[in-house]
Amino acid sequence: NLVLAACAIIVFVFVVNLLLNLFTRHGQVRVVPDFSHMTVEEAAHAGKEASLKIEINDSLYVPAYPGGVILEQTPAPGEKVKSGRHIFVTINSFRQKMVDVPYVTGFSLRQAKNNLDIAGLGIKELIYRDDIATNYVLEERCGGKVVGPSSRMQAEIGSGVTLIVGRAPDAAAPQVPKLVGFSAREAKNRLWEAGFNVGKITRDAGINLLNEKEARVSAQSPAAGTRLGLGTAVGFTLSLDDAKIEAGRKAADRSARAAAKAYADSVASATAE
Repeated sequence: NLVLAACAIIVFVFVVNLLLNLFTRHGQVRVVPDFSHMTVEEAAHAGKEASLKIEINDSLYVPAYPGGVILEQTPAPGEKVKSGRHIFVTINSFRQKMVDVPYVTGFSLRQAKNNLDIAGLGIKELIYRDDIATNYVLEERCGGKVVGPSSRMQAEIGSGVTLIVGRAPDAAAPQVPKLVGFSAREAKNRLWEAGFNVGKITRDAGINLLNEKEARVSAQSPAAGTRLGLGTAVGFTLSLDDAKIEAGRKAADRSARAAAKAYADSVASATAE
């Protein structure tokens, strides 16, 4: 009985180990091929040969590449994965997607920006006009045409509209927000919400449409904390270098503190007079 029990245990352990190897594909390692610039059909065929499955995860529109080709993939080429692994790919759209332009006249600048952002659009330019209501949208234009409440206008996703915005004669000059450490999209939103236009965007070498979403602002001009008129353009630099971004963040913090102190001193001096 003891011998039979021992044999049964050995057989059980062997079967369990066999099943675990079968379901986890132990030892069946595959090197991920480079699917860049292949069509999804070509990638699926190449993936089948390597026992890998291709799955579309996202799409972008990059005019420099043909429509339908793979732009990037996860896991990256050369990585080792188990047989049967899903490879998530981003493909290039055949044309830029068109979206409806929302009507935002009469909204506050912040509300208008949020509605445009939800629609997949941005702000091309803020044009300020004297009015009793500061930072309220007086008029909206897209493609040179005025957007009305009954307009059925469309624009390419990611493009911008022009907003004519009110500015009271006695409106105070706002502070330039801190942009360093934020993505390009976040930096633009911070500028628009504060009433500034987006100036020149400089990109470090190696940054393109595919990896720009991973880049962060490493420098800005004018500096954070500077007080400028509404509608002034503020430029920034994008980088993928963490050390450069951290150094820029510290410099931006110093500039903001210095600007705040200088403003407080000027207010105190004016009050004393």
